[in-house]
Amino acid sequence: MRFELVRNLKGNEILAKSLFDGYGRVLLPSGTKLNISYINRIRQSGFYYIYIEDKDLEDIKYDRNIENLKQTTLKRLPNMFHSIIDGNRTKIEESLRVIEELTSYIIEEGDINTNLYEVIKYDNYTYVHSIDTGIMSIFLAKMLNLKISSIKEIGISSILHDIGKIVVPSEIINKKGRFTKEEFEEVKKHPVYGYRILKNAGIKNNNILAGVIEHHERVDGTGYPFGVKGGNINQHAKIISLCDVFTAISADRCYRSRFKPNEAYEYILCNVNTMFDRDIVTKFKENFYIYPLGVCVRLSNGVEGYVVRQNKSLPDRPVVRVNYNSATGERIPYHDINLLSAINVTIDSIVGEG
Repeated sequence: MRFELVRNLKGNEILAKSLFDGYGRVLLPSGTKLNISYINRIRQSGFYYIYIEDKDLEDIKYDRNIENLKQTTLKRLPNMFHSIIDGNRTKIEESLRVIEELTSYIIEEGDINTNLYEVIKYDNYTYVHSIDTGIMSIFLAKMLNLKISSIKEIGISSILHDIGKIVVPSEIINKKGRFTKEEFEEVKKHPVYGYRILKNAGIKNNNILAGVIEHHERVDGTGYPFGVKGGNINQHAKIISLCDVFTAISADRCYRSRFKPNEAYEYILCNVNTMFDRDIVTKFKENFYIYPLGVCVRLSNGVEGYVVRQNKSLPDRPVVRVNYNSATGERIPYHDINLLSAINVTIDSIVGEG
């Protein structure tokens, strides 16, 4: 299996990983042989990349279970939000069980492919953003060796962190362009709105509530709604804050293009001790990768190949299986270059991106 940018598809490729639309429905199942019609549908649905079969890279695997759980949660999330707002206790309990199922899987498995490239554009941005932030927060909490009870709290809090946006007028949330000062002041109220919604729904856990109301606070005190700083910010909120920002800047918005994964990664690192807690940033650096397994990259020495293995703590220096010399235009024998030891070689770009 290898990663391929949609813009590079020619037809006749075999889809290795099922594609889902923004509501969790199967758009195209794995095993589909692509043609021009399918490629156009993929492009129109907003996908940047897909995984296709490649017999030379059969050792690269992905986690179908986490993908299925993600899509199941995504499909149910709109109803979850509205059930909580309506105060339907039975449906609220069902919703929390779905979130707990996703959280428990990550706690038990832990070995998921935590790639920083895999944030996909959908129309229902708030829901997809909530799921991506949730999965990232749960995994990061696990890497911080938090208690299982705390990780489950973070799972609920992170997936529901933006529920308050439902109260903000839709013409503001969906505005194409930058907010006016007055509009931004209204947007800044969504953590408080979310806190009130959850409390009115009967959720009394202080950590869950703090994760929602404080997820836009910053360690230097420049955040909102209260401007609290450092140790006064709940740890759950600190974790959600980092993941919220990363997934937000990694997605296309109507007023700006998404950051490339290395740019988003550097943004997080550059804001340690201003926006984000140092210990949490350190765990982020140790456990998340910039270049997905199977992505084709061009190296600084002119050769191209596919990422086949990651190096912990150094997400910009994976192992690359090279097979092509872009300078000469010739195929070369397959061999692996470990960028951890090949210190004079770096990744120039993802092939086909730009």
